Amino acid sequence: MTSTPSSTPSSTPAPGTGTATARTGRTAIRGGLVVTATEELRADVLIEGERIAALAATGSEAALSWTADTVIDADGHYVVPGGVDAHTHMELPFGGTHASDTFETGTRAAAWGGTTTIVDFAVQSVGGSLREGLDTWHAKAEGNCAIDYAFHTIVSDVTDAVLKEMDTLVDSGESTSFKLFMAYPGVFYSDDGRILRAMQRGAANGGLTMMHAENGIAIDVLVEQALAAGRTAPRYHGEVRRELLEAEATHRAIKLAQVAGSPLYVVHVSAASALAELARARDEGLPVFGETCPQYLFLSTDNLAEEGADGFEGAKYVCSTPLRPREHQEALWRGLRTNDLQVVSTDHCPFCYTGQKELGRGDFSKIPNGLPGVENRMDLLHQAVVDGRISRRRWIEIACTTPARMFGLHPRKGTLAPGADADVVVYDPNAVQTVSAATHHMNVDYSAYEGRTLTGRARTVLSRGTVVLDRGTWLGRAGHGAFLRRDTCQYLD
Repeated sequence: MTSTPSSTPSSTPAPGTGTATARTGRTAIRGGLVVTATEELRADVLIEGERIAALAATGSEAALSWTADTVIDADGHYVVPGGVDAHTHMELPFGGTHASDTFETGTRAAAWGGTTTIVDFAVQSVGGSLREGLDTWHAKAEGNCAIDYAFHTIVSDVTDAVLKEMDTLVDSGESTSFKLFMAYPGVFYSDDGRILRAMQRGAANGGLTMMHAENGIAIDVLVEQALAAGRTAPRYHGEVRRELLEAEATHRAIKLAQVAGSPLYVVHVSAASALAELARARDEGLPVFGETCPQYLFLSTDNLAEEGADGFEGAKYVCSTPLRPREHQEALWRGLRTNDLQVVSTDHCPFCYTGQKELGRGDFSKIPNGLPGVENRMDLLHQAVVDGRISRRRWIEIACTTPARMFGLHPRKGTLAPGADADVVVYDPNAVQTVSAATHHMNVDYSAYEGRTLTGRARTVLSRGTVVLDRGTWLGRAGHGAFLRRDTCQYLD
């Protein structure tokens, strides 16, 4: 197979952001098994500057004719697109503290795990504008990211002015997806009327509505009742955020989107009954999409119930939506195989056990919600390939290609094709690793997957043609990552 170069849109910096220096030179990656969402083949990859220039079958006349300044031997390895993690929260303020990973530490850790693009969330404060939220997040990220990044916008206060801002952001490509919350009354929560208005605007301007689907009003009642009864341990976080309240909110979000004529993307789906609502809507032909996360595929309420030496170990696993009983895992895996779930993101939002998770001792509702995972996602999903749960191509589809298409970054990101950014991972499918906080690169003092043995690991990682990681040596730098403007969801064309 021989491919010739094609062009793709280049990123444009947002106000106040810079662009990285373009790389020059030619690199050839030879002898690997190229795996994309659609095919697997023994092929060489030619990179010119920051873009993929061509692919050709290994040993073919075309591949042998290439000259290159750098040759990377991929024999015995997979050559895959860099991962696209479409749901992270670097430096997020929450519960009186903030996520422990900065844009520098978090993006570096992502690259160690084979992820080369993140989409983080800029937060609108109640009473403030979307512009102010984006400016704040640009200031956090600019000059600090080791890999490329983009922003969704969290809409906390739906007003006429905010609705107009949504139009402007979609038109400019600075943010083409907007997250609303049915949870966290008094913080991020929007009532059904505000959600409907935002969805109607998305239907008109092409923006994608993302939804945290839990009935936060009802959950707050259950939290109050649990604490009054003395049920304060971390495991009660999972018990009060009941599965049925995720399913109810998911159903309600779908119906509101249907009324608005809007597409809907439900984040961090954790419950079988919520997934059933998505599957039913998709069977009806509605433009409804679902995301799950590694924690719901590999962890469970058993982790939330862990006590450890201090009786509080389960706090490490407090996140929302919460971990569910183990039997939900099989339903989620089935949803990934049947495409009722399309994306696996991390919802990476780490808080250290010491000094941060401990804020909730004696009151589970004060435990900062979030888990670390941006470094582990690609390897955990490859383990699912090893275990026969998903195919290699589906691995790439749910971790790279679909998130890029869902959020308007394809074909620049998420695939290996002429004209695409040279975000390429040479992946060793036979490397065995033991996950541990002692060896990970996330800025957090524990691992949610401590002691788990995984088969597979990124050996060499290129971001826009630059080698940022090679054989356990970090070669990247803060500031290499560029801000990405995005198209609208490419599943709605």
